[in-house]
Amino acid sequence: REKMPQAVTHVLIPIILLSIFRHIYQKRTNKKFPLQYVLIGGIAGVIPDLDIPLFWIMNQFNYTYEQIHRTFMHTIFVPIIFLVLALISKYTIKRKIGRNKLSITIILLLCALGSVIHLTLDATLAGYITPFYPLSNIQIGTGFPFTILPDAMAIFFLATLDGVLFILWILYLEIKHKISDFI
Repeated sequence: REKMPQAVTHVLIPIILLSIFRHIYQKRTNKKFPLQYVLIGGIAGVIPDLDIPLFWIMNQFNYTYEQIHRTFMHTIFVPIIFLVLALISKYTIKRKIGRNKLSITIILLLCALGSVIHLTLDATLAGYITPFYPLSNIQIGTGFPFTILPDAMAIFFLATLDGVLFILWILYLEIKHKISDFI
């Protein structure tokens, strides 16, 4: 197994952070922050790992996993691209989408945020990332939990983190939103 946070962690951390932000924002401003933004931010948390399906394709051309994963998609250029697109859309696209009139600019900002959170999680919980690849091979990261625990236990830690986050999220949804009413 790979030494990195799994998809659940990459989705739930942005969802949890955006849910907290949503609650505070709505309370302080009396303005709506559609729940769809929280979902979009969570999904955006896996954008850098789109290089994994890319590997499945590139493997047919003899590229290795190491040549594809954690290279281009795990750089600061991904969130920067989303920020630039958000800036452009702010001045060019006035149309809102969906029944909740979601802003394309905010969606692009959420993609940048989700990507940054992903990179932060990988640098914190999965060794190192190379944020300026291919311009520089400088790596940043903590190496935690692999610098503290044996590999087998560290991987177990990451799987446990996924499970704990998921259970806490479901409990939060039940307490805050009574999701059992919909079952």
